[in-house]
Amino acid sequence: MTNPQHTPPASWGLQEGDPISAELTALRRLGGGSAYDAYLAFDERCYAPVVVKLVRPDQVEDESTLRGLRREAAMLEAVRHPSVVRLLAQEPEGERPHLVLEHLDGPRLSSLIRRHGSLQSYQYLPLAIDVAAAIHYFAHEALVHLDIKPSNIIMGAPAKLIDLSVMRTTTDAAALSYPIGTDAYLAPEQADPPHTGEPGVASDVWGLGSTLFHAVAGYRPFPDGDPESADLVERFPQVALRAAELPDDVPDEVAKLIIAMLEKRPANRPRPAEVADTLQPVLEALPRGRLAGFKVR
Repeated sequence: MTNPQHTPPASWGLQEGDPISAELTALRRLGGGSAYDAYLAFDERCYAPVVVKLVRPDQVEDESTLRGLRREAAMLEAVRHPSVVRLLAQEPEGERPHLVLEHLDGPRLSSLIRRHGSLQSYQYLPLAIDVAAAIHYFAHEALVHLDIKPSNIIMGAPAKLIDLSVMRTTTDAAALSYPIGTDAYLAPEQADPPHTGEPGVASDVWGLGSTLFHAVAGYRPFPDGDPESADLVERFPQVALRAAELPDDVPDEVAKLIIAMLEKRPANRPRPAEVADTLQPVLEALPRGRLAGFKVR
C-alpha cells in the first residue's frame, strides 16, 4: 500500500505571484482536468501574459501523461494556422513539465453557451468558418484534431482551436482501436474503432457539426450517454439516434449543412472547405452593423 505521506498532491495550489519556473509567474488558475492545470502567467521572456499548461503534481511520473504533453508540443510545432493557438515554449521534463501557449483574449464558446444559450448568427457563422478552415488545413497536413468541441474553441476574430493533446496523423487515427475524444461530440466512427469505422478528417467535420448545433440551438444534438455503460449505444447515443430538431429560426442553409455534417457515414459529410464555402455567403448577407468586430472574408 502506498504511504499517504508520499502521495503527490493533485494540484500545485499556485497563487498569484507564485513562481512556476524561473521565467514564469502564476497570475491565476484558468481551469484544468485530471492530468493538467492551466494557469494565466506572466512570462519574463515574452514580457507578456501567457497560458501555461502544467502537468499536475500527481501526474509528473505518469508516462502516458508526459507522452501526451510531448505529442501536443510536437503537433503545435507542426501546425501553423491563424485559427490554432500558438506554442511559445515547452518544458516536457523536470519538476513541473509544461507548455507555454499564447494568451487568447476571449471566452470559450462553451462559456458563452452556458451563460447565454444559443448564439446569434453573427457570432456562430464566423467561428464555424474559422474552425472549418483549420480542419481543412489539418487535412492538407494529414492531421486530425479528434476533439473539436465548444470548450476547445476560444471566441475571437478569428476563433481559435486549443488543446491538440489527442491530435493524430490520419494514418494513426485510422489505426485507432479505442475511443478517443469527448463522448458528447465525437463521431460514431470514433466510438468503437474499427468496428464503428475509421476516424479521419470527416470525424473533425462531425465534431464541428456537433459544436455548431450546440451553438445554434443552445442544446446538444444527442442526449447524454452513460460514460460507465459497457453498451455502445447507451454510452454513445449518436451511434444510433437521429439528431434532435433544430430551432425553426435557424436559416435553411445552416440547418441543412449541420444535418449533413452529422451524417452517420463519414463519406456522406461535406468536406471542411465545403462547410466554409456554404456558410460564407450566409455571413456576407448579414446586415453590416452586425459584423462589427468580425472580418468578412
